[in-house]
Amino acid sequence: MKSLRSFTPALCELLGIEKPALATEESYLKTIHPVSKALIFCPDAFGKHAFKKFPDLLEEMKGGSNRTVELQAVFPSVTPVCFASLFTGGTPEEHGIKQYGKPVLTCDTLFDALVRSGKKVAIIAVKNSSIDLIFRERTLDYFSVDYDPLATAKALELIEKNEHDVIVVYNQEYDDLLHETGLFSDLSISALCHHVDTWKLLNQAAQKTWKKNFCVAFTPDHGGHTLENGLGDHGEDRPEDMELFHFFNIR
Repeated sequence: MKSLRSFTPALCELLGIEKPALATEESYLKTIHPVSKALIFCPDAFGKHAFKKFPDLLEEMKGGSNRTVELQAVFPSVTPVCFASLFTGGTPEEHGIKQYGKPVLTCDTLFDALVRSGKKVAIIAVKNSSIDLIFRERTLDYFSVDYDPLATAKALELIEKNEHDVIVVYNQEYDDLLHETGLFSDLSISALCHHVDTWKLLNQAAQKTWKKNFCVAFTPDHGGHTLENGLGDHGEDRPEDMELFHFFNIR
């Protein structure tokens, strides 16, 4: 099974740009014609465990995509470690975030490669989240918002303005609620549905404005498991935490 480290090589291949230095894995997509625009939706902790529990959500995701990839997260399966590997292509040892923490990465990242290739990039994330912090100090447009609905609204605004080549959108509701209420509480299930609905909404907006030569990607970082007290957690080397699906709608 491919590692989520393969995402950066895949996106670079899709966009027809040079990979960053740590992206040595092979792309997990077959060679296709390059696209000019990309939207990357990052729903925190939406692992394969959720799709096993709710196969109808898997069918919804497949209905809005034309590529589905099964992956492994990196260990430890915590948010900053996984997203650092996702957006550099490197191992935790290579990019330097080896445990939970949010330092600004100094290594070469996907975002550096995008800037070198002349792409205009936006990152939209919940304030003080990992994605909001660890890719700072680059020539990007950063949008820090209070919570997921505002991130989605900003993404829709940027798509309509059509001034950016690559937009990254981070949502964290499911990760927050699995820790607070359990993996499959009513609130957590609602959060999973919200993330799928957001994916569909972003897809529709991209198709309306960009029309062709674009991709919309669904790229979670890790999954989760249930503790003895009934609450959720992640960070272990176990299938529930490590197994993922990534989805692409490539036009």
